Amino acid sequence: MGGHGALISALKNPGKYYSVSAFAPICHPTDCPWGKKCFSNYLGESPDASGWAAYDATELLLAHAAAAAAGPIVKSGERVLVDQGADDSFLEQQLKPGALEAACKKAGVPVEVRMQEGYDHSYFFIASFLEDHIKLHASALHGK
Repeated sequence: MGGHGALISALKNPGKYYSVSAFAPICHPTDCPWGKKCFSNYLGESPDASGWAAYDATELLLAHAAAAAAGPIVKSGERVLVDQGADDSFLEQQLKPGALEAACKKAGVPVEVRMQEGYDHSYFFIASFLEDHIKLHASALHGK
């Protein structure tokens, strides 16, 4: 869950990162089979008793909105960048980028979710767009 880890690291520490991006992250793990399986193994069976929402990017954003803490979560004010292959077989059932995008909008967090046509969940997908992510982080760090 690399992309998901990047998102929750930034969300749990607003203003401590200059930028955040992810490739095909699991955006709402409390609402997908992979996330439920992982969370039940690591955090316990019950989503209510174990605090699953504290490790779900979508839920963290909704809590951010509810706490009236709307606004950028990264120091630079840059958007959160998420690239997602439009042909990813895990897109609808597991990854749910639409939930993340809606939660960002509600929380006032700038986000760009780019659905990349013709790409799936492969290394080729990541390699094809990696330069954009490096440029985002370099710009945030160097103020360019």
